[in-house]
Amino acid sequence: MYKNKKIGVVIPAHNEETQIGKVLETMPDFIDQIVIVDDKSTDKTVGIINSYQKKFQNITLLEHKTNKGAGGAMITAYNFAKSMDLDVVVRMDGDGQMAPKDLPALLDPVVEGKADYSKGNRLFTGEAYQKIPKVRYFGNAFLSLFTKIASGYWHVADSQSGYTAINKKALQMIDWNQLYTWYGHPNDILVRLNVQNFRVKDVPVEPVYNIGEKSGIKIGRAIFKIGWLLIKLFFWRMKEKYIIRDFHPLVFFYALGGLFGIVTFLLFIRLLILWYLTGYIPPINALAAMFSFMSASLFTLFGMWFDMEANKDLK
Repeated sequence: MYKNKKIGVVIPAHNEETQIGKVLETMPDFIDQIVIVDDKSTDKTVGIINSYQKKFQNITLLEHKTNKGAGGAMITAYNFAKSMDLDVVVRMDGDGQMAPKDLPALLDPVVEGKADYSKGNRLFTGEAYQKIPKVRYFGNAFLSLFTKIASGYWHVADSQSGYTAINKKALQMIDWNQLYTWYGHPNDILVRLNVQNFRVKDVPVEPVYNIGEKSGIKIGRAIFKIGWLLIKLFFWRMKEKYIIRDFHPLVFFYALGGLFGIVTFLLFIRLLILWYLTGYIPPINALAAMFSFMSASLFTLFGMWFDMEANKDLK
Protein backbone atom coordinates (compact mmCIF):
# COMPACT_ATOMS: atom_id res chain seq x y z
CA MET A 1 0.00 0.00 0.00
CA TYR A 2 0.99 3.61 -0.50
CA LYS A 3 -0.15 6.12 2.14
CA ASN A 4 -2.91 3.69 3.18
CA LYS A 5 -4.18 3.36 -0.39
CA LYS A 6 -4.25 0.11 -2.33
CA ILE A 7 -2.31 0.56 -5.57
CA GLY A 8 -2.54 -1.49 -8.74
CA VAL A 9 -0.44 -1.32 -11.89
CA VAL A 10 -1.72 -2.31 -15.34
CA ILE A 11 0.82 -3.12 -18.03
CA PRO A 12 -0.01 -3.56 -21.74
CA ALA A 13 2.65 -5.71 -23.40
CA HIS A 14 3.37 -6.78 -26.95
CA ASN A 15 6.64 -8.51 -27.86
CA GLU A 16 8.52 -7.21 -24.83
CA GLU A 17 10.68 -10.26 -24.08
CA THR A 18 13.80 -8.11 -23.59
CA GLN A 19 12.12 -5.51 -21.38
CA ILE A 20 9.24 -6.95 -19.35
CA GLY A 21 11.53 -8.64 -16.83
CA LYS A 22 13.23 -5.33 -15.96
CA VAL A 23 9.84 -3.69 -15.48
CA LEU A 24 8.68 -6.35 -13.02
CA GLU A 25 12.00 -6.51 -11.14
CA THR A 26 12.05 -2.76 -10.55
CA MET A 27 8.41 -2.50 -9.44
CA PRO A 28 8.25 -0.74 -6.03
CA ASP A 29 7.27 -2.81 -2.99
CA PHE A 30 4.20 -0.66 -2.28
CA ILE A 31 2.44 -1.96 -5.41
CA ASP A 32 -0.33 -4.35 -4.32
CA GLN A 33 -1.47 -5.82 -7.64
CA ILE A 34 0.06 -6.06 -11.13
CA VAL A 35 -2.15 -6.82 -14.12
CA ILE A 36 -0.38 -7.55 -17.40
CA VAL A 37 -2.30 -7.73 -20.67
CA ASP A 38 -0.37 -9.58 -23.36
CA ASP A 39 -1.60 -8.31 -26.72
CA LYS A 40 -0.91 -11.49 -28.72
CA SER A 41 2.89 -11.43 -28.46
CA THR A 42 4.78 -13.64 -30.90
CA ASP A 43 8.01 -13.80 -28.89
CA LYS A 44 8.76 -15.15 -25.39
CA THR A 45 6.92 -12.41 -23.48
CA VAL A 46 4.25 -14.74 -22.03
CA GLY A 47 6.81 -17.32 -20.95
CA ILE A 48 8.86 -14.71 -19.13
CA ILE A 49 5.78 -13.34 -17.36
CA ASN A 50 4.82 -16.88 -16.31
CA SER A 51 8.25 -17.33 -14.73
CA TYR A 52 7.79 -14.12 -12.72
CA GLN A 53 4.34 -15.24 -11.58
CA LYS A 54 6.08 -18.08 -9.74
CA LYS A 55 8.22 -15.54 -7.87
CA PHE A 56 5.56 -12.87 -7.23
CA GLN A 57 2.04 -13.77 -6.12
CA ASN A 58 0.51 -10.41 -7.06
CA ILE A 59 0.91 -10.74 -10.86
CA THR A 60 -2.15 -11.47 -13.01
CA LEU A 61 -1.68 -12.22 -16.72
CA LEU A 62 -4.49 -11.67 -19.24
CA GLU A 63 -3.90 -12.86 -22.80
CA HIS A 64 -5.49 -11.61 -26.02
CA LYS A 65 -6.14 -14.25 -28.67
CA THR A 66 -5.85 -11.53 -31.34
CA ASN A 67 -3.81 -8.33 -31.43
CA LYS A 68 -6.10 -5.46 -30.38
CA GLY A 69 -3.59 -2.60 -30.24
CA ALA A 70 -2.32 -0.57 -27.30
CA GLY A 71 -5.74 0.94 -26.63
CA GLY A 72 -7.39 -2.47 -26.89
CA ALA A 73 -5.01 -3.79 -24.24
CA MET A 74 -5.94 -0.88 -21.97
CA ILE A 75 -9.66 -1.61 -22.41
CA THR A 76 -9.05 -5.13 -21.11
CA ALA A 77 -6.76 -3.88 -18.33
CA TYR A 78 -9.03 -1.15 -17.00
CA ASN A 79 -12.16 -3.28 -17.20
CA PHE A 80 -10.40 -5.98 -15.19
CA ALA A 81 -9.07 -3.43 -12.70
CA LYS A 82 -12.64 -2.22 -12.11
CA SER A 83 -13.42 -5.56 -10.48
CA MET A 84 -10.47 -5.30 -8.09
CA ASP A 85 -10.53 -3.45 -4.78
CA LEU A 86 -7.98 -0.78 -5.78
CA ASP A 87 -7.89 2.86 -4.75
CA VAL A 88 -5.53 3.96 -7.53
CA VAL A 89 -4.56 2.28 -10.79
CA VAL A 90 -1.28 3.17 -12.49
CA ARG A 91 -0.57 2.46 -16.12
CA MET A 92 3.01 1.52 -17.04
CA ASP A 93 4.21 0.14 -20.36
CA GLY A 94 6.08 -3.11 -20.71
CA ASP A 95 9.04 -1.55 -22.53
CA GLY A 96 10.74 -0.06 -19.47
CA GLN A 97 10.36 3.56 -20.58
CA MET A 98 8.55 4.59 -17.40
CA ALA A 99 10.94 5.11 -14.48
CA PRO A 100 9.64 3.54 -11.21
CA LYS A 101 11.33 6.32 -9.21
CA ASP A 102 8.70 8.73 -10.62
CA LEU A 103 5.80 6.67 -9.24
CA PRO A 104 5.48 8.47 -5.86
CA ALA A 105 5.27 11.87 -7.55
CA LEU A 106 2.64 10.49 -9.94
CA LEU A 107 0.62 8.93 -7.14
CA ASP A 108 0.68 11.80 -4.64
CA PRO A 109 -1.86 14.12 -6.35
CA VAL A 110 -4.36 11.26 -6.71
CA VAL A 111 -3.76 9.66 -3.31
CA GLU A 112 -4.04 13.04 -1.56
CA GLY A 113 -7.29 13.89 -3.37
CA LYS A 114 -5.87 16.83 -5.32
CA ALA A 115 -6.53 15.21 -8.71
CA ASP A 116 -8.57 12.35 -10.14
CA TYR A 117 -6.00 11.56 -12.82
CA SER A 118 -2.32 12.38 -12.96
CA LYS A 119 -0.17 12.10 -16.04
CA GLY A 120 3.55 12.04 -16.61
CA ASN A 121 4.96 14.93 -18.59
CA ARG A 122 8.36 14.26 -20.16
CA LEU A 123 8.55 17.75 -21.66
CA PHE A 124 8.93 19.56 -18.33
CA THR A 125 12.54 18.52 -17.94
CA GLY A 126 15.33 20.21 -19.87
CA GLU A 127 16.59 16.76 -20.87
CA ALA A 128 13.56 16.09 -23.05
CA TYR A 129 14.89 17.68 -26.23
CA GLN A 130 18.20 15.81 -25.92
CA LYS A 131 16.73 12.41 -24.98
CA ILE A 132 13.57 12.15 -27.07
CA PRO A 133 14.11 11.41 -30.79
CA LYS A 134 13.56 14.70 -32.63
CA VAL A 135 10.79 13.44 -34.92
CA ARG A 136 8.86 12.09 -31.95
CA TYR A 137 9.53 15.24 -29.91
CA PHE A 138 8.05 17.58 -32.53
CA GLY A 139 5.24 15.14 -33.35
CA ASN A 140 4.35 15.01 -29.66
CA ALA A 141 4.44 18.81 -29.37
CA PHE A 142 2.12 19.13 -32.38
CA LEU A 143 -0.38 16.61 -31.02
CA SER A 144 -0.20 18.11 -27.52
CA LEU A 145 -1.28 21.49 -28.88
CA PHE A 146 -4.33 20.07 -30.61
CA THR A 147 -5.13 17.83 -27.64
CA LYS A 148 -5.44 20.96 -25.49
CA ILE A 149 -8.15 22.22 -27.84
CA ALA A 150 -9.90 18.86 -28.19
CA SER A 151 -9.80 17.90 -24.50
CA GLY A 152 -10.30 21.25 -22.74
CA TYR A 153 -7.31 20.59 -20.47
CA TRP A 154 -5.35 23.64 -21.53
CA HIS A 155 -2.76 23.15 -18.77
CA VAL A 156 -1.81 19.63 -19.92
CA ALA A 157 1.09 18.87 -22.27
CA ASP A 158 2.85 15.70 -23.49
CA SER A 159 -0.51 14.26 -24.45
CA GLN A 160 1.02 11.00 -25.73
CA SER A 161 2.45 10.02 -22.35
CA GLY A 162 0.90 6.81 -21.05
CA TYR A 163 2.45 7.00 -17.59
CA THR A 164 -0.71 7.75 -15.61
CA ALA A 165 -2.57 7.19 -12.34
CA ILE A 166 -6.36 7.18 -12.01
CA ASN A 167 -8.53 7.03 -8.89
CA LYS A 168 -11.35 4.57 -8.24
CA LYS A 169 -14.18 7.01 -9.04
CA ALA A 170 -12.85 7.98 -12.47
CA LEU A 171 -11.96 4.35 -13.24
CA GLN A 172 -15.53 3.27 -12.53
CA MET A 173 -17.27 6.13 -14.36
CA ILE A 174 -15.47 5.96 -17.71
CA ASP A 175 -16.90 3.55 -20.29
CA TRP A 176 -13.63 1.90 -21.30
CA ASN A 177 -15.30 -0.19 -24.01
CA GLN A 178 -15.60 3.00 -26.09
CA LEU A 179 -11.88 3.77 -25.86
CA TYR A 180 -9.90 4.25 -29.08
CA THR A 181 -7.85 1.11 -29.66
CA TRP A 182 -4.78 2.54 -31.40
CA TYR A 183 -2.02 4.89 -30.18
CA GLY A 184 -4.44 7.81 -29.76
CA HIS A 185 -6.07 6.30 -26.66
CA PRO A 186 -4.26 8.66 -24.20
CA ASN A 187 -5.85 11.59 -26.05
CA ASP A 188 -9.22 9.86 -26.00
CA ILE A 189 -8.98 9.29 -22.23
CA LEU A 190 -8.34 12.99 -21.59
CA VAL A 191 -11.43 14.00 -23.57
CA ARG A 192 -13.60 11.47 -21.72
CA LEU A 193 -12.27 12.66 -18.37
CA ASN A 194 -13.07 16.27 -19.26
CA VAL A 195 -16.67 15.47 -20.18
CA GLN A 196 -17.03 13.96 -16.70
CA ASN A 197 -15.33 17.02 -15.10
CA PHE A 198 -12.44 15.11 -13.54
CA ARG A 199 -9.35 16.97 -12.34
CA VAL A 200 -6.11 16.23 -14.20
CA LYS A 201 -2.58 17.09 -13.12
CA ASP A 202 0.67 16.98 -15.10
CA VAL A 203 3.63 15.57 -13.20
CA PRO A 204 7.24 15.94 -14.40
CA VAL A 205 8.79 12.55 -15.19
CA GLU A 206 12.11 11.47 -16.63
CA PRO A 207 12.14 10.73 -20.39
CA VAL A 208 13.62 7.24 -20.83
CA TYR A 209 14.86 6.17 -24.26
CA ASN A 210 17.43 3.88 -25.92
CA ILE A 211 17.23 1.12 -23.32
CA GLY A 212 16.37 -1.63 -25.80
CA GLU A 213 12.74 -0.68 -26.43
CA LYS A 214 11.22 -1.13 -29.86
CA SER A 215 8.60 1.32 -31.07
CA GLY A 216 6.00 0.23 -33.60
CA ILE A 217 4.63 3.73 -34.13
CA LYS A 218 5.13 5.51 -37.47
CA ILE A 219 5.11 9.24 -36.75
CA GLY A 220 3.65 10.44 -40.06
CA ARG A 221 0.78 7.97 -39.94
CA ALA A 222 0.21 8.61 -36.24
CA ILE A 223 -0.08 12.39 -36.65
CA PHE A 224 -2.64 11.98 -39.42
CA LYS A 225 -4.74 9.33 -37.64
CA ILE A 226 -4.58 10.93 -34.19
CA GLY A 227 -5.17 14.37 -35.71
CA TRP A 228 -8.38 13.13 -37.32
CA LEU A 229 -9.34 11.45 -34.04
CA LEU A 230 -8.87 14.75 -32.18
CA ILE A 231 -11.17 16.57 -34.60
CA LYS A 232 -13.91 14.00 -33.97
CA LEU A 233 -13.31 14.08 -30.21
CA PHE A 234 -13.51 17.88 -30.16
CA PHE A 235 -16.99 17.87 -31.72
CA TRP A 236 -18.05 14.98 -29.47
CA ARG A 237 -16.94 16.91 -26.37
CA MET A 238 -18.78 20.06 -27.50
CA LYS A 239 -21.96 18.04 -27.93
CA GLU A 240 -21.67 16.00 -24.74
CA LYS A 241 -20.41 18.68 -22.35
CA TYR A 242 -21.77 21.99 -23.63
CA ILE A 243 -25.05 20.98 -25.25
CA ILE A 244 -26.39 17.77 -23.69
CA ARG A 245 -25.05 17.90 -20.11
CA ASP A 246 -24.88 21.64 -19.43
CA PHE A 247 -25.45 24.22 -22.14
CA HIS A 248 -22.71 26.83 -22.60
CA PRO A 249 -22.76 29.70 -25.16
CA LEU A 250 -19.16 28.98 -26.21
CA VAL A 251 -20.59 26.52 -28.75
CA PHE A 252 -21.96 29.54 -30.66
CA PHE A 253 -18.51 31.13 -30.78
CA TYR A 254 -16.92 27.93 -32.08
CA ALA A 255 -19.78 27.44 -34.55
CA LEU A 256 -19.50 31.00 -35.88
CA GLY A 257 -15.71 30.66 -36.03
CA GLY A 258 -16.10 27.53 -38.12
CA LEU A 259 -18.74 29.12 -40.36
CA PHE A 260 -16.65 32.22 -41.04
CA GLY A 261 -13.64 29.96 -41.55
CA ILE A 262 -15.44 28.16 -44.40
CA VAL A 263 -16.61 31.48 -45.87
CA THR A 264 -13.04 32.83 -45.65
CA PHE A 265 -11.70 29.83 -47.54
CA LEU A 266 -14.29 30.23 -50.30
CA LEU A 267 -13.73 34.00 -50.59
CA PHE A 268 -9.95 33.61 -50.91
CA ILE A 269 -10.42 30.89 -53.54
CA ARG A 270 -12.67 33.32 -55.43
CA LEU A 271 -10.02 36.05 -55.17
CA LEU A 272 -7.37 33.75 -56.61
CA ILE A 273 -9.65 32.80 -59.50
CA LEU A 274 -10.41 36.47 -60.24
CA TRP A 275 -6.73 37.33 -60.10
CA TYR A 276 -5.87 34.47 -62.43
CA LEU A 277 -8.61 35.32 -64.96
CA THR A 278 -8.44 39.13 -64.93
CA GLY A 279 -5.16 40.01 -63.26
CA TYR A 280 -7.13 42.28 -60.96
CA ILE A 281 -8.63 41.89 -57.45
CA PRO A 282 -11.65 44.12 -56.70
CA PRO A 283 -11.00 45.96 -53.40
CA ILE A 284 -14.48 45.16 -52.05
CA ASN A 285 -13.84 41.43 -52.55
CA ALA A 286 -10.48 41.64 -50.77
CA LEU A 287 -12.11 43.58 -47.93
CA ALA A 288 -14.86 40.97 -47.58
CA ALA A 289 -12.29 38.14 -47.42
CA MET A 290 -10.24 39.93 -44.75
CA PHE A 291 -13.36 40.77 -42.72
CA SER A 292 -14.40 37.12 -42.84
CA PHE A 293 -10.89 36.02 -41.79
CA MET A 294 -10.86 38.40 -38.83
CA SER A 295 -14.32 37.27 -37.75
CA ALA A 296 -13.31 33.61 -37.93
CA SER A 297 -10.19 34.29 -35.86
CA LEU A 298 -11.97 36.33 -33.20
CA PHE A 299 -14.91 33.96 -32.76
CA THR A 300 -12.55 30.96 -32.49
CA LEU A 301 -10.27 32.70 -29.99
CA PHE A 302 -13.25 33.74 -27.86
CA GLY A 303 -14.49 30.13 -27.97
CA MET A 304 -11.09 28.94 -26.70
CA TRP A 305 -11.07 31.58 -23.99
CA PHE A 306 -14.50 30.58 -22.71
CA ASP A 307 -13.44 26.92 -22.82
CA MET A 308 -10.37 27.72 -20.73
CA GLU A 309 -12.52 29.56 -18.19
CA ALA A 310 -15.04 26.72 -18.03
CA ASN A 311 -12.28 24.19 -17.28
CA LYS A 312 -10.01 26.23 -15.00
CA ASP A 313 -11.22 24.34 -11.92
CA LEU A 314 -10.09 21.01 -13.38
CA LYS A 315 -6.38 21.77 -12.92
